[in-house]
Amino acid sequence: MSYRIKVPPRTLPVDEAHLVSGLEHWVHGLATYRWSIIVGFVLLLLTGGGVWGVFWYDAENASKAQELEREATVHLFTRTASDPQKTAANLKEAIALYQRVVGEYPRTPTAPLAQFSLGNAYVQSNDLASAIEAYNRFISTYGAHVSLLGLVYQKLGYAYQLKGDLDQAAKAYSAILEIPGAMNKDHALFEVARLEENRSKPEEALKHYQELTKTYPTSPLTSEAAMRVKVIEAKKTPEPAPAAAAPTPTPSASTKPSKP
Repeated sequence: MSYRIKVPPRTLPVDEAHLVSGLEHWVHGLATYRWSIIVGFVLLLLTGGGVWGVFWYDAENASKAQELEREATVHLFTRTASDPQKTAANLKEAIALYQRVVGEYPRTPTAPLAQFSLGNAYVQSNDLASAIEAYNRFISTYGAHVSLLGLVYQKLGYAYQLKGDLDQAAKAYSAILEIPGAMNKDHALFEVARLEENRSKPEEALKHYQELTKTYPTSPLTSEAAMRVKVIEAKKTPEPAPAAAAPTPTPSASTKPSKP
């Protein structure tokens, strides 16, 4: 009598069955939503390409602006004592190049420096109205650049001073004192003090000179400020009245000169 060995039917383990079932669902989902997936992938590529394009465009603009600013600076500082017409032409070209930077590439990192340099170039060309306008435009457009803001206000005060508007000059210098982290507050105090002294306000001048010597003892302006303090205080001290001269004795009428 022969015996047959029964082979149990092969069944998938539970985990393997779940895996196969999951793969079937995933393939089915791909087949069902394939167009949506394709469209989403294309949109992702387009978005990535757009972001890369923006970065590339900004980098190109930054490079062009930097090149123009460098060329303008070369023209600005190239001066020929023997050829004043060439110097004037270089200054004019520098102004034109700085204007291109701030006009065509206003959002590049070079634009704030170009705006500041444009004001300086106008001062050199003795166009004080345009210089003041350029400095004020920096303040309104690039006021967040604290590293340059203090210098801009100092140059603005200088331009107002050359123009003869001492009140506006004092306001510009005083604005530096309100800028957190400004590196030229000692210069601002000195300029304000000197303006007040020139406007015959010795008490105001003295206050600013004293603040300078107390707050910034290592400043190169401290020694001059201390000297001005002594001069102002000496002027405040009244000079002593001269002593009355003793009367010269006159010879008495009864006194006769002795005979030799």
